[in-house]
Amino acid sequence: MAGGMWGPARGAPVGALTLTALAEGIRASRGQPTGPPAPGPQPQPEPEPAVAEPGRATTIPTAGGEPLSPPPPQEPAPEGPQLTPRSSWEEGALADLAVYTATCLEEAGFVGTQATAITLSSAMEARGHRLEDQVHGLLRGLLAQVPHLAEGRPRRAALRVLSALALEHSRDVVFALLRCSPAPDRAAAELWRSLSRNRRVNGQVLVQLLWALKGSAGSQLEALAATRALGEMLAVSGCIGATRGFYPHLLLVLVTQLHELARDAHTPDTPKVWAPSHRGPPHSHASCTLEALKALLSGDGGRMVVTCMEQAGGWRRLVGARTHLEGVLLLASALVAHADHHLRGLFADLLPRLRSTEDAQRLTAMAFFTGLLQSRPTARLLREEVILERLRAWQGDPEPTVRWLGLLGLCHLALNRGKVRHATTLLPALLGALGEGDPRLVDAALGALRRVLLRPRAPVQLLSAELRPRLPPLLDDVRDSVRASAVGLLGTLVRRGRGGLQVGLRRPLRKLVLQSLVPLLLRLHDPNPDTAESSEWTLARCDQALHWGLLEEMVTVAHYDSPEALSHICHRLVQWYPSHVPSFLSQTQGYLRSPQGPLRRAAVLLTGFLVHHSSPSHVTQDLLDSLFQDLGRLRSDPEPAVAAAAHVSGQQVALLARAQPQPCGWSLWYLPRPGRPRPRPARPPPVYADSPFQHRSLAGRWGCSGPG
Repeated sequence: MAGGMWGPARGAPVGALTLTALAEGIRASRGQPTGPPAPGPQPQPEPEPAVAEPGRATTIPTAGGEPLSPPPPQEPAPEGPQLTPRSSWEEGALADLAVYTATCLEEAGFVGTQATAITLSSAMEARGHRLEDQVHGLLRGLLAQVPHLAEGRPRRAALRVLSALALEHSRDVVFALLRCSPAPDRAAAELWRSLSRNRRVNGQVLVQLLWALKGSAGSQLEALAATRALGEMLAVSGCIGATRGFYPHLLLVLVTQLHELARDAHTPDTPKVWAPSHRGPPHSHASCTLEALKALLSGDGGRMVVTCMEQAGGWRRLVGARTHLEGVLLLASALVAHADHHLRGLFADLLPRLRSTEDAQRLTAMAFFTGLLQSRPTARLLREEVILERLRAWQGDPEPTVRWLGLLGLCHLALNRGKVRHATTLLPALLGALGEGDPRLVDAALGALRRVLLRPRAPVQLLSAELRPRLPPLLDDVRDSVRASAVGLLGTLVRRGRGGLQVGLRRPLRKLVLQSLVPLLLRLHDPNPDTAESSEWTLARCDQALHWGLLEEMVTVAHYDSPEALSHICHRLVQWYPSHVPSFLSQTQGYLRSPQGPLRRAAVLLTGFLVHHSSPSHVTQDLLDSLFQDLGRLRSDPEPAVAAAAHVSGQQVALLARAQPQPCGWSLWYLPRPGRPRPRPARPPPVYADSPFQHRSLAGRWGCSGPG
């Protein structure tokens, strides 16, 4: 049977040449003596095919003993020189070669397989065709026939054909197989897995796939096919050992590819994370790359890296256009913590990429470089002067992303040994970054300053003076993360300077606390929960350092929005800091224009209680006039609770104005009626309705540590 163990051929003619006959014909045409094609165990010799009489069919025995029928007689070709095209006869001969090779695989060992494959390759080359074209045809036949082969020896024999070819011609096999199976295919996946299990060829195949991935920058389909093939091979247990020598390079290529896919706005694939629980193939190119990266890490004992990335949301960040570099930083941190045996190779491999002209490659390498500086042994691979010079250059780059990575790298280098190093370089860079417009830079600077304060012998006095003009504006920043981090940094600074505050020292820090007191009280009602919780924690640190004794009232205001508790806080503040009352009221007035309803209502209540507990000599005429006008505008606020509270607080402002002496030119809205003496009644306390906004719960809060 012509198809042999390969099953019925799909539309291809039946050939009539055996491997031995074709090989001997090749040697005869080259003038070489006939004989075995290669040393080692060979298939059983075949008898010479009998010469058939015209019009009579002949049979040619195969190595398996089955007769093969020759093709039907052809019409005589016309005389004259002709170019012989690639005919159906050659395709049939190639099919017979595959049949013969598979039969030999069952009867001979690997040496016979290798010899057969070499002879097959020489036969292809001798016929004048490009080898990759012939391999393409053979692999196309493999893809068509493997699904129809039974499990066991027939299928194993067919897969060994592929391995034997890959041993001699790995590049041609890889590129031909990629072209044959651009779409997800079970047969192609089985062929890739069979190559992965063969330790003699899997390393060569992985290298060729890596080069195919790097060389397919312009073709999404080729890159996707190579990525899918890498994922299939790396998922096979034991294949990771073949990546020795280029493991870091492969990891960087996969991560860089994720960056390119995330930044490509014209890609047809929407980044969509694929979970192993999903049935079917991954949904996008990014998901295929992500799965290949996970397989690479898991196969090398990096399951903890994969787990840490899952828990920190690192995989989701890696496939995001704006968060990719954050994912790279998380991956570098996980590698430092749980897979440090590849850090030296990774560090050495990314150094040339730092000067790449391709943004995706350069920025990914920068993020890895920054993250690996957390490893002290890795950071020692370069002199610190060289690293500092590079990081300073990054901080002067016009691109905010590069400045952000440079700042993070400087923090890792200066703070990874338990004490602050390179302080003369670090602190000016951190303080300067607080004025940046990019929130990543500001967040990084706030987090690094907090780490500096937590180190022994932290420069509390210096930072108190430097942060006094820089930190208060950040407490009202429109970015939630910046606002919460700034509030937390203030709490850490107060905690570290608590000893000096208690004995009357730390004047810059005391001024900073009083300057930030109103924002902290109002941010207890911040719609962002991180900012609200951080404000509560910072107020508790201030209460402890300055001995206010108002912790219970502050907690009650934070969780129950209690007017009585807020009134008690305002009464104490007016008593202790009478000279700061105008400043408190001016700061509160700014929040009356807040676009957020809870903050507007909180500012209205704080204004009413501060005015109620203040004496007439504490507040100026202009300030009272301005407050009354702003509260009057809030009486028509779209929030009914804000409008009602503004009416009550406006009455308190009017009562305080009547209690003051009457200077010349004073506004008439608060004057008593003509002909009557000016009364001085006791001012009644303001009464506010309950807040309609949601109160925060106390459940699960006191068992948690604060931001610092």
